[in-house]
Amino acid sequence: MMKPFLILSHGLESGPDATKVSALAKIAGPLGFASVRPDYRDLDAHRDVRYIDARIAQLKQHAQGDAPVILAGSSMGAFISALASLEVNCIGLFLIALPVAIPDYARAFDAARVPTVLVHGWDDELCPADEAIAFARSRGDAITLVRDDHRLSNHVDFVAGQFRLFLEQFA
Repeated sequence: MMKPFLILSHGLESGPDATKVSALAKIAGPLGFASVRPDYRDLDAHRDVRYIDARIAQLKQHAQGDAPVILAGSSMGAFISALASLEVNCIGLFLIALPVAIPDYARAFDAARVPTVLVHGWDDELCPADEAIAFARSRGDAITLVRDDHRLSNHVDFVAGQFRLFLEQFA
């Protein structure tokens, strides 16, 4: 059986070489998963919610037909991964520092009902932990909360370890 393809999406003020998505890619390769880290910086430069749909469209371009994909992302990357999961053959979601709403973005937030893991900081100053907890609770998703802020910079290795555990179910 062919392993699912991974699409790893960076956050808004970041890039494809960002710390967290790079850590995820380093985990995926040795486990035999192919992955891509799309570069959304040209869209993000606009700092306008109207470009969120273009970000989702760019993510979807990396999905290969009906081949199964796992979507993972941090912050805005998590937000678009969740929404894109409704439109591609997504079989798993790994969401880091998830915002469940973006001010002035009209589309209602949702995600495919697939195995989903969230990692979130208790002290996230941009995306309140209570909102991520409520989202995970409503779906019965696994969520791990750590004492850190939005960037989760003190927990990069921990996040990568959680991603390894998540991927093992697809190996």
